[in-house]
Amino acid sequence: MGKHILSLFGQRWVIVLLLLINVPGTIAGYLWYQSQLELTPSHFLLFVPDSPTASLFFVFVLIAFLFGRNWPLFEALAAVTLIKYGIWAVAMNLAGGWAGDTLTFNNYMLIFSHAGMAIQAVLYAPYYRIKPWHLIVASVWTLHNDIIDYVFMMHPWVSARLMPEIELIGYFTFWLSIFSITVVYLLSVRKNRLTLEIQ
Repeated sequence: MGKHILSLFGQRWVIVLLLLINVPGTIAGYLWYQSQLELTPSHFLLFVPDSPTASLFFVFVLIAFLFGRNWPLFEALAAVTLIKYGIWAVAMNLAGGWAGDTLTFNNYMLIFSHAGMAIQAVLYAPYYRIKPWHLIVASVWTLHNDIIDYVFMMHPWVSARLMPEIELIGYFTFWLSIFSITVVYLLSVRKNRLTLEIQ
């Protein structure tokens, strides 16, 4: 039953539907970061818009699927970062609410959309053709991004109520990166994993 459901995501109409969701979502994500990017030193610009860049990687993956191809380096980058930043954004919005923020429509929209990011990365795991070296490159990118975010303090803006705990957030984010890398390895790299073909 699970394999049958997952096979639905290999159909072209589903891929096109997801492109219609992810392309505007990616653009909206970069626009959301605009005010932070205006304050960001130029040499850090590539590393600041975490979630929209993860979504952009996945857009490339979906385009390749439409042409019956795999771009495994983009698959690795997309899978790791979608899981990581999807979970991260959900956790930070909920943590802000727990710390005393009033969760608005925008907060719930971010929670819903970022949960979707992580879920789609997992649902497409059987379609990826990631080799160990692709995952190594994606891991270096992801962990390097953690250094940029929490050593050079270029992290996404969080609730002011959470800023006193920014070191703890950085620690959480590092282990979330490790978790995301491990999930991608288990679902998309190791032997005897489930594999499906784009239809």
